[in-house]
Amino acid sequence: MSMNRTVRLVKRPAPGLVSPDCFEIRDEPVTEPGEGEFRVRAEYVSLDPAMRGWVNEGKSYVPPVALGDVMRAFSAGTVEASNHPEFREGDKVVGLFGVQTHAISDGRGVQRVDTAIAPLQSWIGGLGMPGLTAYFGLLRVGEAKAGDTVVVSAASGAVGSLVGQIAKLKGCRAVGIAGGPEKCRALLEVDGFDAAVDYKAGDLGAQLDKACPDGIDVDFENVGGEILDTILPRMNTFGRIAVCGLISAYTATSVPPGPVNLRYVLTQRLKMQGLIVFDFARDNAVALADLGAWVKEGKLKLREDVREGGVDAFVETLNLLYTGGNFGKLSLKV
Repeated sequence: MSMNRTVRLVKRPAPGLVSPDCFEIRDEPVTEPGEGEFRVRAEYVSLDPAMRGWVNEGKSYVPPVALGDVMRAFSAGTVEASNHPEFREGDKVVGLFGVQTHAISDGRGVQRVDTAIAPLQSWIGGLGMPGLTAYFGLLRVGEAKAGDTVVVSAASGAVGSLVGQIAKLKGCRAVGIAGGPEKCRALLEVDGFDAAVDYKAGDLGAQLDKACPDGIDVDFENVGGEILDTILPRMNTFGRIAVCGLISAYTATSVPPGPVNLRYVLTQRLKMQGLIVFDFARDNAVALADLGAWVKEGKLKLREDVREGGVDAFVETLNLLYTGGNFGKLSLKV
């Protein structure tokens, strides 16, 4: 009998990095799809910073993963059995299939993908949620336009590296903030940023002043904390801040202080808006058409960090997102 290897949430994590004992790895019988369903064999599981929030109790944009449930995750794989009229055996698909080797789906929220445009794992990366987040966050929330100076924190991550590249495609000056000389060098030499700021090198304010001599029009915020506080006084009047993430607080063991420089939102008349990519789902096709064309034309480079170990390595690999251990879009090969 074929078995489905699953990762189930069994305990809410304490503040800090996720502990392995919050999850149980179980082998369960693979089930057959019912009428109007199909079964997917997962090949890649997406690891995203938002996962840390998905396992916490409390008000958020989606309900928390219930105790006992398979851990929520996007994954990409192949349809291996189908009783669904729109999905056939052999189709390559992406959906919220969870951290498991096999999943049953009724097709809701599932996307059939074209691996002639990009490899399968790219459809949970630059052509998946991270790509859509970068696209809508920069162009819809950030309202970036030609001539703007765009700053993006966590710029070497899955979303950040794409934000900088899309900003350049739209005629903006792109400035990335990352940790360490290797990541900063990649921003310049691989992703084509105009400037890279190493927050680990000290004096972040002076580095930003040099990189942004005309101030900052758009901040694509992935980190929060001290980085956001340093950016706020350097925002131009009527600047826009797209708050995509606050990763500096995700694994904090005590309540982090609020922004010290919030007064600049008032004095500079800034627009600061949270970004949840699901809000733009009706326009996904438009965004994917642009993203796919840029990838095909070689104008958008997809940096991917694919790790081995299957679902058993889920917790260890997930924590890389919160310690700066990944370099690009992080995923697990199943």
